[in-house]
Amino acid sequence: MKKYIINILCLCLVVFCTGIKAFAFFSDMTTSHWAYEQIKDLSEQSIVIGYPDGTFKPDDNVTRAEFCSMAIKALGQEHANVIQSIHYNDIDRDYWAYDAIEKAVYFDLISNDKDSENFRPEDPVSRAEAISIAVNSLTTEQISPKKAHDVLVRKYKDINDIPDWFIVTAGKAEILDMIAITPERRGYMDTERPATRAEVTAILNNMMIQAKLNPNAKLAEAMRKKTGEGYIVENSYIQGSVGTIPKGAVVPIKVNNGFSSQTSKRGEDFTAYADVNYTTRDKYILIYKGTGFKGSLTCVEKGKFLRKNGVLQLTSNTITTPNDQNFIAEMVGNASMKKGKFMTWFRKVFKGEKIILKHGDTVYFKFLKDIKTDLTNGWIYY
Repeated sequence: MKKYIINILCLCLVVFCTGIKAFAFFSDMTTSHWAYEQIKDLSEQSIVIGYPDGTFKPDDNVTRAEFCSMAIKALGQEHANVIQSIHYNDIDRDYWAYDAIEKAVYFDLISNDKDSENFRPEDPVSRAEAISIAVNSLTTEQISPKKAHDVLVRKYKDINDIPDWFIVTAGKAEILDMIAITPERRGYMDTERPATRAEVTAILNNMMIQAKLNPNAKLAEAMRKKTGEGYIVENSYIQGSVGTIPKGAVVPIKVNNGFSSQTSKRGEDFTAYADVNYTTRDKYILIYKGTGFKGSLTCVEKGKFLRKNGVLQLTSNTITTPNDQNFIAEMVGNASMKKGKFMTWFRKVFKGEKIILKHGDTVYFKFLKDIKTDLTNGWIYY
């Protein structure tokens, strides 16, 4: 009994700690904050992160390098392979955000022309710069400076302070409802003011929504829904670039541990993996081969001849994707033994079956809740 209680407490701790990573929120945030939902959603996807002391500091600023890194993550392109050198005088290949900046240039989010000698990576990103990167990620309808001015003048008191280079971009952002601004500055574009962490998060959230609909040409190619062979998940479906695995869907998962209904104990941990892609009927990849699963034994019963068959029930609580996302999932699987018709009849009548799982054996798990996956990059969410 003591060992059983310790196992349960350990399991609860694992679930709790995993939940913190996937669903973490921050001590200085409340539901009344204007960007609460955006910060919550993007922190769950590890696009924005908090500080070691558990705070988010929504009113602090973000550097230009940090924003590039966030934008590339938000677009799902952190693992993209690009072949395009960049040449800024103030960064080199050893700089921590070099790859993200290189990708931002490749995907036309920022320019690296002859007039861009310095990147100024540690400078705060201005609101105009953040909004420009968000709009540059899209294919947009062309508008004239006059139309942009007419759109903006209705809402922004500092219209005359908006620089010429930004006026069209700002007009597009306003038309697409992509501009985010802290409530106390509502009615002002504040183009040169450093964007706050809350504003940056809201702008990135808006960019993600629009980029799923109308990405720019290079992103459209990179964001194509990925296809491949694999196990077809029955009743799965897609809407745009989002695939849904419905509650009740069943998938095969290979376990790494060995268990027996006769000797294993409830609460023992297991790890497992997908040895194939899980796909829709049209071969769109919902979950990638190599995805990991973690959980515990939640029901163990010994097989007793003439009385009952053995039971090994496994419940998975965490999915770890190849792009290092930890997602809290609800899945349950019951291990079974391969039997012919005679043994199936025999065990049904006389009972006593012993369930034995070996490394590499397959257990079919059922999803207890709908989950959605981004078909362009493998992100999982509810």
